[in-house]
Amino acid sequence: MTGRAAIATAHWRRLDQQGTDRCTLSQLDSGWILVGQAIWHDSSIDHCLTYDVRCDPDWHSLSADVGGEFGGRDIALRLHRTAEGWFLNDKLQENTAECIDLDLSFTPATNLLPLRRLGLRNTASAPVKAAWLKPDLASIAQLDQIYSCLSQELVRYSSTNFEADLQVHSSGFVTHYPELWEGWVDA
Repeated sequence: MTGRAAIATAHWRRLDQQGTDRCTLSQLDSGWILVGQAIWHDSSIDHCLTYDVRCDPDWHSLSADVGGEFGGRDIALRLHRTAEGWFLNDKLQENTAECIDLDLSFTPATNLLPLRRLGLRNTASAPVKAAWLKPDLASIAQLDQIYSCLSQELVRYSSTNFEADLQVHSSGFVTHYPELWEGWVDA
């Protein structure tokens, strides 16, 4: 294979406020990439962010770019991982050295990363240390998560003070995130 081969595209609608998201998963010669755009409206402010997240062939998150308009201002964020941890615009984020997966707080797309990496089957459960880009987009923190396979298409997601049973498409994209997102996948 040379270049980029699209595997699946997910489309979501927000349930908690006005908004949509669309993301395409593609295979690269060097691994995987998610490319998407999230648009939403809250507190009388419009937000429009594009994002791409790059992973190695084993689904370890390597880097991401996030750009667009957020909170009435233009932003351009570069996230990347080294042995030291995760960097946000060249600034090392504390306590992120053990974080394999990247979690962009504004999209359900990044739930795909640990789901594909873990490949959970038959009621298996696994802890994850995610590098979580916080909702204000100003910093990254370690977020301890647990993914538990309930059935072929249902996974329980747990983190501090939050739990939800996620419907998951065979591509790894979440198609229903209770009270937050619902969508479909073109594969």
